[in-house]
Amino acid sequence: MLQHIAHRLFISIPVLIGVLFIGFMLMQVVPTDPATVLAGPTASAADVAAIRESMGLNEPVIVQFGIYLTRVLQGDLGRSLISNTEVVNELASTIGPTVELMIASLIWAVPLGIGFGTLAAVHRGKISDRIIMAVSVGGVSMPIFWFGLMLIQYVGFHWQLLPFQGRAGPLWTLDGLRHVALPAMTLGGIFIGPVARMTRTSLLEVLGSDFVRTARAKGVSETRVVLSHALRNSLIPVVTLIGLQIGFLLGGAVVTETMFAWPGVGRLAVGAITSADYALSQGAILVLALSFIIVNLIVDLLYAVLDPRVRAG
Repeated sequence: MLQHIAHRLFISIPVLIGVLFIGFMLMQVVPTDPATVLAGPTASAADVAAIRESMGLNEPVIVQFGIYLTRVLQGDLGRSLISNTEVVNELASTIGPTVELMIASLIWAVPLGIGFGTLAAVHRGKISDRIIMAVSVGGVSMPIFWFGLMLIQYVGFHWQLLPFQGRAGPLWTLDGLRHVALPAMTLGGIFIGPVARMTRTSLLEVLGSDFVRTARAKGVSETRVVLSHALRNSLIPVVTLIGLQIGFLLGGAVVTETMFAWPGVGRLAVGAITSADYALSQGAILVLALSFIIVNLIVDLLYAVLDPRVRAG
């Protein structure tokens, strides 16, 4: 198992370098010149040229990327052009809120999706199954920004039930829970449909297996057959989907954090890109890429928990 984890970490290195390179190249097409931003509106052309020289922007792009990669390996992500603070410190203050938002989204959406999928599989072909699948398809098709705007318009603004701007504190405080509720509903709402559909498909396949028929023949109750025997054996494809969908959530967090003024990495990345803050935007891309790699590693570990054959391998 440890060898498998080490192998996964090893093959993640070129993936991370590739993501950094793509993000670095995308920043090159941003029309704003970071040297001009740093110099200010009153700087002369000579001042801007001197800043470009000091920042290494006159070097070929591949050389610039090599210099940047060397600094990253040394733990130096540079300084923000806008705030003139260390990028590491900027990111450290935003990772916590983003993790909180992810946890708040998953902690209700995953159990609900699995529960709906299980209910649909047990009542296959009945009206409850059809309603759940129809709602799931609608959830998959629903744009995240539209759902968030509807929550802001009605729950936040019209009915004034929950706040919809900013973060008031950590999750374990009442104000923190109230402020994270709408962003978490926005992110988690688009997560339920895919999980429910995958759970239903996988559970229906397992319910037709020989060991399930044997358990029923021994007189085991249907609830125990479904929950103790069938559901656990059907969760591996569901866990795979959840891992992939969390990667999608990281992208959705950029939109959600911007809509709800949530002080996370996604909102920080948007602000950094629009202001041509190269160092800060590349640092945010690095954090998002690392998050996706860590999530996939956790999914691999969950495989071993759910399937003993993976541990034996």
